[in-house]
Amino acid sequence: MHDVLTLILGGGRGTRLFPLTHMRSKPAVPIGGKYRLIDIPISNCLHAGLKRMFVLTQFNSASLNRHVAQTYRLDMFSDGFVEVLAAEQTPDSSAWFQGTADAVRQAARHFAGYDADYYLILAGDHLYRMDFCELIDAHIESRADITIAAQPVNPTEATQMGIFLFDNLGHINGFEEKPNAQRLAEMKSSAPKGAAIGGLSADKPFVASMGIYVFSREVLLETLQRPGIDFGKEIIPAALGALDVQAYLYRGYWADVGTIDAFYDANIQLTQRGAPFNFFHPHRPIYTHQRFLPATRAFECRVDRSIVAEGSYLDACEITDSVVGIRTHVGRGSKITRSVLLGADFYQDEDARTDVRLGIGEGVILDRVIVDKNAHIADGVKLVNESRQDTADGDGWHIRDGIIVVPKGAVVTKGCC
Repeated sequence: MHDVLTLILGGGRGTRLFPLTHMRSKPAVPIGGKYRLIDIPISNCLHAGLKRMFVLTQFNSASLNRHVAQTYRLDMFSDGFVEVLAAEQTPDSSAWFQGTADAVRQAARHFAGYDADYYLILAGDHLYRMDFCELIDAHIESRADITIAAQPVNPTEATQMGIFLFDNLGHINGFEEKPNAQRLAEMKSSAPKGAAIGGLSADKPFVASMGIYVFSREVLLETLQRPGIDFGKEIIPAALGALDVQAYLYRGYWADVGTIDAFYDANIQLTQRGAPFNFFHPHRPIYTHQRFLPATRAFECRVDRSIVAEGSYLDACEITDSVVGIRTHVGRGSKITRSVLLGADFYQDEDARTDVRLGIGEGVILDRVIVDKNAHIADGVKLVNESRQDTADGDGWHIRDGIIVVPKGAVVTKGCC
């Protein structure tokens, strides 16, 4: 693991996750009540003994940069580090990152001088728990030029992902981005029998890219000299046939939470018994910024199938199937169901003069709502998408993918919808 350097991509504009990404990058979006998405890949790396990491950032990066700097201060007596590489103008280029491969290309001037035989390239906005030791060992043992983590998927999922084709030796010899149903049927019927990429089931007959790559050193540096701004759309397809590209099949939980719908579902799943992913792993915890917060207080409340983070204050309310983030205040008589509250960055003084206090007021009703940090929701507000709108914008709220989203710092005095 000392021969591996990790590059974590900070993502682009994150428009599909608006308004959560209006003031922050995707990897900085809170999840699970107290974590941020960037904590997932960094924690997976630390558990694998990978302690040399660069985080490549660009859009709305202040929050992400601050979180990384405050959280991941590694031992000063080792060579470990988690360092941010922000997009910058250079004598060679005045352009911003144009894609995943272009981000790595522009950052190469900073990381190419480090001793490393292999590069592990990760996204900063995925939810999973993977042993990267097994992935890297598979790359080394197969003597591959590029190894891509992949996952079995069903036909519905396959239409939204990049799908691999294999030869009889298990080598990747084709890649198609988001094939339609007819093309999937052709791909399935023409798949080689007895392929080395075995273990696929009848309900999940396709193999999709997870956007996790291992490159041998010279292969990556040489590949970056060629045209192409994106790994999935250009670099990997161009490498097929010219390089030994292999797949590492991962059968655990993995989710791309790059849309409001996917982000909402991933959070709500955390509250359920037998959830496919949780933060309670006995040996591989997810690390995050240490906060010195008091335990949560609750008076005359009913809380069921929910996660309540520390520092919260719940007063005679009902919370079901929901995630309640740090420092959340919920007033008397409020009813919260199937909602994700991201919490607050600070407490409000008890004697503060304000029309609408920080947090959830009294008698509030929330159903299928994401409330971003530091929001103020007035007493008696009802946020329920009864008209089942898919997209809408209102005073202090938005609807995306049928889910009501209250932006960071918003003040909501009237309900919807």
